[in-house]
Amino acid sequence: MFQSKGSVSSESKEEIIAFLGKGTEFEGKLTFEGTVRIDGKFSGEIFTKGVLIFGESSQIEAEVEANKVVISGEIRGNVNAATRVEIHTPGKVYGNIKSPVLVIDDGVVFEGNCQMESREGEKQLSILKIKEKEEELLEMGDSIPQKI
Repeated sequence: MFQSKGSVSSESKEEIIAFLGKGTEFEGKLTFEGTVRIDGKFSGEIFTKGVLIFGESSQIEAEVEANKVVISGEIRGNVNAATRVEIHTPGKVYGNIKSPVLVIDDGVVFEGNCQMESREGEKQLSILKIKEKEEELLEMGDSIPQKI
């Protein structure tokens, strides 16, 4: 994810539409689309269908609901992500996380509970792909591995 301190890899190079820099403070409700990076202090609620990036200097006290959340700073509050949560060193999370995918680097602090659920449609799609693969193997004359 991170190549070096402060530089974001190509995987997360979404166009940042807003930036709260180090030394800024904001309190309230933040709603947006796209990618937002916060390196300052934020208190309140954040709702987005986009990507939310908390930089190393961020200090957050908020309830967060987003598509994807990348944390390198400190957050106190619950995080609900539709697709993925990534916590990178020196990140600290004090609260609960709900996301189908959770990535935690070494050296991260996470005090809370995690609930990992995929969306129902994704489960059905995965089952369909498995069945298609089994049918393909049978057509090729290969045997299907059995669970032990």
